[in-house]
Amino acid sequence: MKPRKSFLLRISPDLYEALEAWAQQELRSVNGQIEYVLQDAVRRRGRTAGPESVEAEPPPSERSRARR
Repeated sequence: MKPRKSFLLRISPDLYEALEAWAQQELRSVNGQIEYVLQDAVRRRGRTAGPESVEAEPPPSERSRARR
C-alpha cells in the first residue's frame, strides 16, 4: 500500500470554517471531509484516483438511508 501524500493547502478562513462545520455535521475531520469531497468529485466526473482508488464513504445521514 502506498503511503498517503501530504501537501500544503491554502484556503480562505471563511472556506475553512464552512468545511469545518460541514465536517462536524458528518462526523469527520476537516481533512477527512476535504478528501471525501475530492473523491466524490472525481467519482462523479467518471475519473479514477488511481489503481488503489477507494470509493468515498457516504456521510452518516446517507448511510442510514441506504440500510432501510
